[in-house]
Formats: sequence, structure tokens, C-alpha cells
Amino acid sequence: MYRSRRVACSLLVFLGAVSASIASAETQDLKSISPDSGIRVMPERELVNTPVPVVQKGRLDIETRSGDFELPIAVSRDWTKPQDDVTRAVIVIPGWPRRDLRSGEHAAELAGAAARATVIVTPQFLTARDVAAHNLADNILRWGEDDWKVGKPSQDAAAISSFQVVDEIFHRLADRAIFPSLKTIVLAGHSAGGQFVQDYAVLGRGEADLGDALVHVRYVVANPATYLYLTDERPDSNGVFAPFNATSCRAFNRWNYGLQADIPAYSPRPGSIDELKTRYLRRDIIYLLGTADNAPDGDGQDQSCAAEAQGATRYARGRAFDAYVHALDPHITQRVYEARGIGHSSYRMFSSVCGQAALFDKPGCDSASE
Repeated sequence: MYRSRRVACSLLVFLGAVSASIASAETQDLKSISPDSGIRVMPERELVNTPVPVVQKGRLDIETRSGDFELPIAVSRDWTKPQDDVTRAVIVIPGWPRRDLRSGEHAAELAGAAARATVIVTPQFLTARDVAAHNLADNILRWGEDDWKVGKPSQDAAAISSFQVVDEIFHRLADRAIFPSLKTIVLAGHSAGGQFVQDYAVLGRGEADLGDALVHVRYVVANPATYLYLTDERPDSNGVFAPFNATSCRAFNRWNYGLQADIPAYSPRPGSIDELKTRYLRRDIIYLLGTADNAPDGDGQDQSCAAEAQGATRYARGRAFDAYVHALDPHITQRVYEARGIGHSSYRMFSSVCGQAALFDKPGCDSASE
């Protein structure tokens, strides 16, 4: 008993040291820390493989064929009681390290009156390391470090796609007994969270599960490393889209760079590629890009051949993908919002003038000078 307590105390000391070395994960993300601060910032790949210092206190109950499971979540309103004044819900998917847990709430605070009738929902996709480090119950869902962001099954008895978590959140928000005035749902994510949101916009069934509720859904895809393309076309050096030569990179069109193979098991199975493409192009999607997120060798940047086929930097890939969807359908309403001078930071992106416009429809993005 004494030895187990000593191990537990050592683990808590280790977690505290990690937390201190990267600053408070509840108030800022790592990319916001000044190089002159003296705080050591781990490379993202190393950070991803360490336990999170903070686990969301709330729990989202999810029924599965293997029993009842839970996911850590934060909800800015009590969604077990009627919230008559709420007209908008903003669901924020954290980034790859699973630590930027307050970027949505921080943006809402800065947005002021524009976000007053908004509920902010922030789920947290944990890994086995996180669950073990915090001694969480066996029924807490957990995924592989690289799996949750692309919709793969959880690594537990439930074995459910991470996309099903968002399905459940949509289902909760569609409850008119709790949210009788809800008009808009915004699903937003930054970096790996942005990948998740774009993938979900292709495969997700949350909109269909809203039933008769007249709720508009918007997707905000912020600074992802790569995009899920709907055909085999990629931009050439002149920005012209043409079928990509697969002999130079056989993985270029596999999930989640494309739809050729390895689409995650997510019941019911998706329709044909043409059906997915048609549905995606009808979505209300904002590509929120930081103009300073333009380092070819930036921390956490995907430098695989499949990623390089989309462009050299996150910013270039975002501009190229926007041109691509408009080439597929010149009449779509999807658009780019640019956060000028901002790099790879969820807090700064969502709190920017254009970030607040994307999340809360606050005016000012067209003339923004960040």
C-alpha cells in the first residue's frame, strides 16, 4: 500500500512538472508562449505522447453495444436544464496534444455580446496514457494518439469512432426541451482538430440526426496540416489542378488525404464517393487560415509525400484547397477567412477578428487587421 501511494505521488509530481514546463493548459496553448518566456516547450510529437495535465471535469454519457461509456467534456451551460436563451452552440475540437481546452470559451469572452446567447462545448479525446496517468475509470473512452483525429475506433471495449462523439453532442443539442431556441451549431477545430472537423464534414451524420429541428450547421476548419480531397486531383506548381501521379506517392489518396481507401469504420457506411462529394460541397464551411502559419518545417507539420502533394505549408494548403472546392463547384458558399499575422495557435486564431466572425458571426472580418 505504501509503495503504491509513493508511486502515485511520484506520478503526480511528474505531471505537475510537465504542466509547469508548458504553462497552464487551461488558459493558453503552447504556440502562444513567447520564446523569451523561459518556459520550455516540447516538440509537438513528444508532447502528444505525454499524459495531459488536465482532464475535463464533465462527462458525456455514450451508450454502446458494449455498455455505457464516458468522455470528458466541458459545457459552458448546464445542458441538463432548459436554456431558453441559447441560440447558438459552438463545439470546439482541441488540437493534437489534447490540451487547448479553453480556446472556445476565451474567444466567446472576447466576442462579448455576439457570444452572449452561445453555449460552448469542448470534448476531450484521451489516450491510454492519459487514462492511466489520471487513474480514470475503465469506461472512459480512449484512442490512439494518431487515431481520434481521423475518426478511427477507440481502443477499448466500445471500439467506437471518434465521430460518434460529435453525433452524440449534436443529438443532445437537438433536444428542444433543453434548447428550444437553438438556431445554429458551429463545429470548429484547430490543427488536428481542424482535420477532424473537415473529415467529419465529409462523413459525419450529425446534421441528419438533428431531425425536425431547424438548425443551421457550420464547420470551421482552422490551420489543419492537410485536407481530405474528394477526387484524385492535386495542385501542380502553377496551382492548376490535375490528376496526381500515384507512382510518386501511393498514399496520396488514402484516408485521410483522400477517399480511395482506409475510410474508418463508422456505421452506417458512407454512400458513394460522388454522394459524399455532393454533400460536402453543400456544407457551410469556413476555412480559417493564419497567414503566418507558413513554415514548411513548422512544429507538427506533416511532411509526408501525401501532404507535400497539397502544398508546402499549412497556409498554402488551405488556399489551395479553397481554390480546389471552388473549381469543383464555382457556386458554393464555402469561403476563406484569414487571420492576418497569426501563426499556429488555437487561442489566437479563434480570438482573432476573423475567428470571432467564424464562430459567432461578429462583424469586422472583411476589414480585419490583426
